[in-house]
Amino acid sequence: MSSSKDTTVFPEKIELLIDGHWRQGSEGKSCELLNPATGQVLTGIAIASLADLRRAHDACVKGFAVWKATSAATRCEILRRAAELMEQDKEHIATILTMENGKPLAEARAEIGFSVEALQWYAEEGKRAYGRIIPGRIENQRQIVLKEPVGPVAAFAAWNFPASNVIRKIGGALGAGCSLILKASEETPGTAVAIARCLEKAGLPDGVLQLVFGVPDEISAYLLASPGIRKVSLTGSTSVGKLLQRRAAETLKRCTMELGGHAPVIVHHDADVDKAVPVLLAAKFRNAGQVCTSPTRFYVHDSIYERFVVRFAEGASRLKVDNGLQPGTQVGPIISQRRLAAVESLVEQAKSVGARLVTGGKRLEREGNFFAPTVLADVPPDARILREEPFGPIASFMAFSKFDDVIERANATPYGLASFVFTRDAALAQRTELALEAGLVGVNNTAISAPETPFGGINHSGYGSEGGSEGLEAYLRTKFISEVFH
Repeated sequence: MSSSKDTTVFPEKIELLIDGHWRQGSEGKSCELLNPATGQVLTGIAIASLADLRRAHDACVKGFAVWKATSAATRCEILRRAAELMEQDKEHIATILTMENGKPLAEARAEIGFSVEALQWYAEEGKRAYGRIIPGRIENQRQIVLKEPVGPVAAFAAWNFPASNVIRKIGGALGAGCSLILKASEETPGTAVAIARCLEKAGLPDGVLQLVFGVPDEISAYLLASPGIRKVSLTGSTSVGKLLQRRAAETLKRCTMELGGHAPVIVHHDADVDKAVPVLLAAKFRNAGQVCTSPTRFYVHDSIYERFVVRFAEGASRLKVDNGLQPGTQVGPIISQRRLAAVESLVEQAKSVGARLVTGGKRLEREGNFFAPTVLADVPPDARILREEPFGPIASFMAFSKFDDVIERANATPYGLASFVFTRDAALAQRTELALEAGLVGVNNTAISAPETPFGGINHSGYGSEGGSEGLEAYLRTKFISEVFH
């Protein structure tokens, strides 16, 4: 990639937030933030040293005592104010998001809108961390169940949704009364900085939120070894999730793991092709396919298979691929050269074992990390793309004829995050959704994530939920009290 400075001025200074103060790393180290649409350097990123992590940890422990003692109503008001500031600053934050992540500006605006709603949801839900009274067994006994914040949190957010991944960590933790140290991605730091500034302006006490950047392995090793950190939340790959879980086990930290996915789509014989194709096109190529819930493995009934593949490929070939800041862009770049090479390798390997390339399948000859929207048909079982999460703009199609066969193939990977079903038969839909091994199932739609609904997977896609009341519960612990007064 080019190492020349981008002519566009990046609208955020990327520093560390520790104990209410923005600062450079104490050792003066930094790394470059690259624009995936141009390959040019946007700005530098401050890197946290071990001393910075110690300060962040100590501030987080101190901040927890303050935030836990703050009333739920006051916490709600601060978070609601921050959400209002995010809404007012939506265009600014969305522009930052597109510059560092690459997704079309329209998608970035929608992501900020979701994040505002999610923060509002957690602000209100924090007032409803209810306990209960249980009738006593003896005279004058009162039995109380209390919900308390679990403690300081170490949170790790992925780059593919720089706003919503961050706000799910922040909203759940702060809504429950926890403090946190957030390690946002070095590939998309500006969005996290902009969100943190909104919380700062809203009156969040010093030390309640720390924001750090640096070498992921070093940061996780230090924070997860500390007994002061009581919970870990990760959005990331399955391999990283396994590593963090092993480290968290040494001090018995609670974990929420939102990991990889490889979502199957089952299109039954009676599906409405005219309605299903545009819905699945939008879901597949959103954020250039870099979505953990992205539909990846398309199993289409053989009676409609060829028609469906042709319609889908025609739609994919018409998508406008460009810099996300350009008007009308529908598909932006892939995040990095490394990921671009990985996507290209999966396509080439699938073709080498017999997959039929219908459209796309290659890098675009221009600056930046662009890959053409790709459709592969008749993908054989030994193609790596059916086992490895592609995380790119590739749709793999296979035909099926029998229900039991397609369910076995859909459940054949170790993942279990999202899955999708298209049929006009309610009984067939129910039979399919119950048979699928997944934490999320969309029937005749792909809208499987909202602030008020739980979001999470099973098996190698992780465990625990973000969003909904379940997302708040993940940051709470239960205390039972038995009182007797005479």
